[in-house]
Amino acid sequence: MDESVCQAYEDEIQALEEEIELLTEKYEDLRQESMFFSDEEILKSIKLLERETQGQTKGQESPSDLKAQLESLEADLSFLTAFTGFQFTSHSKKTVERTKTRTVQKHRLSGKCHSLPFQLEFQLLEMQNDGEVSTVVSDLSIVMESREDPDLSKFVSSTEESGSLLIFFRSLSTYAEWYEHRRRTFLHFK
Repeated sequence: MDESVCQAYEDEIQALEEEIELLTEKYEDLRQESMFFSDEEILKSIKLLERETQGQTKGQESPSDLKAQLESLEADLSFLTAFTGFQFTSHSKKTVERTKTRTVQKHRLSGKCHSLPFQLEFQLLEMQNDGEVSTVVSDLSIVMESREDPDLSKFVSSTEESGSLLIFFRSLSTYAEWYEHRRRTFLHFK
């Protein structure tokens, strides 16, 4: 066999092996994500998928049904945004390490709480022991415009040290809400 033909076959084999590895990683990511859903959520998703499949066999849903669903989802999103003050603009996730018992993922999240923009970057370590999954947040990095507020800078620093996302979101929500009240009050007197 000609050496150039052999090399072409080896290159093709290498490309296919890389593609298989990439698809295996994607499959494992999806499988890992599905472990965090409750049985009830999985059943709801299955029923929804069945309805969609039946809708495709009977014909597509009418545009008015789709429009009603879209309006309902937009209303839900609007309510959650108004209720919490959070509006997320982007999220990315990358798996850094994966073994049978542990997974390390790097997350990037950005958005606004009321009028205060923020960006988070953190690693999420998921460990499985005897069927139980535990998660740990590490390497938390928060980027916010402090707007010359030393208390906000201290809060960001202490939250990064503690690595508590719950404390960050709760405190930021309260701070941003009162920040908006103060801003409107000062605008009123200008």
